[in-house]
Amino acid sequence: MTDTVNEREAEEAGFASDLTQSHTLGESIQAYVNRVRGGEMGALPSVLGLVVLFIVFGFANDRFLSNLNMANLLTQSGSIIILAMALVPVLLLGDIDLSAGVAGGVSACVMGVLLVDHGQEWYVSVAAALVTGAAIGLIIGALVAKLGIPSFVVTLAFFLGLQGVTLKLIGEGGSVRVNQEVISGIANSNMDVLWGWICAIAIIAAFAALKLLQHRRKVSLGLQHQPVAVVVAQIVVVAAVLIGVTYVLNQNRSVNPNFPIEGIPYVIPMVILLLIFWTFMLGRTTWGRHVYAVGGNSEAARRAGINVDRIRISVFIICSSMAALSGIVAASYGGKVSTSSGGGNVLLYAVGAAVIGGTSLFGGKGKASDAVIGGLVIATIANGLGLLAQASYINFLVTGGVLLLAASVDAISRRRRSATGLG
Repeated sequence: MTDTVNEREAEEAGFASDLTQSHTLGESIQAYVNRVRGGEMGALPSVLGLVVLFIVFGFANDRFLSNLNMANLLTQSGSIIILAMALVPVLLLGDIDLSAGVAGGVSACVMGVLLVDHGQEWYVSVAAALVTGAAIGLIIGALVAKLGIPSFVVTLAFFLGLQGVTLKLIGEGGSVRVNQEVISGIANSNMDVLWGWICAIAIIAAFAALKLLQHRRKVSLGLQHQPVAVVVAQIVVVAAVLIGVTYVLNQNRSVNPNFPIEGIPYVIPMVILLLIFWTFMLGRTTWGRHVYAVGGNSEAARRAGINVDRIRISVFIICSSMAALSGIVAASYGGKVSTSSGGGNVLLYAVGAAVIGGTSLFGGKGKASDAVIGGLVIATIANGLGLLAQASYINFLVTGGVLLLAASVDAISRRRRSATGLG
């Protein structure tokens, strides 16, 4: 179990490799190259794929890289990224939750019914939706952990059953409009330009302080650490991305000069906060270490004193609760909840996003950031092909091909890690 945790910490270190100390930037880069050759590619394929997609679609259609389309792309990807983030802990255990999409749909329906039919305040309705999601996850987790039923079977049953609950709540073919100001504003309103810059600078400052403090602590304790140049490079990259995104979204992107549209959509800082929170939970807490340990070898984790059943139940509760939040964001973007909410290809896209981002279907390998990168890949494909006016079947073929490629990379990487003694 200790070896599994150490390997994960080495992966999170960015350029650190094989738990050996790199004293210069050149040595760190070489260590990273060695890790890639050994099969430890992490999110590299998905990042390169995202860059290629941006280049291809940018040349194919001049509207793709416009401020308006970039804002639309990021907003469209919000609910999928959140749902993919929900699935990461489940996938880390080597399990699957086929009901996550419809669990989010049912939760959103509960919110919509309370808002419209019962006149409840938005915060009461949202809280009820989140509790609904948590309750679904608790039942699923208990059935999987305590009765030993495979997660595939349990969640498939819930995938079918929860669709019946949605039909009961709003009627066959029915829908509920969600036009409450706060909820609708999640995906359809923007932050003030000044506040957007303040938030971006605050995030950069917090990230820089955290990285530098971690580096200083490791040096003082004599622990394995990255060179200062690598830490500075990571800070610069994050700062460049955040400043670039903030600058683009704070420009006026309205096609009507009389009605300016500028500022960062609220769903983006929501995704960033969730990313920070779950990165911390998975990477810096005992619970997170136990999740990786159980995913790496559940029997070894059990013998080490970890309550495997409790970890498994907690992961399913988290998954369904996050799915509920994803359903709320989707309802905000679409302006309604219906019998199809959370159904269709929603779950498949979310699982695909996590896997494309670098989370392994075999368990024990993945991070919250994988969901963000993979979600952006999925959204970029749909957005770019939509601008090119391609038929719907092209979207399915391309997305399926990208997912198959990502799964192949995962399988090949796993084989190479085994061959080099790292897996």
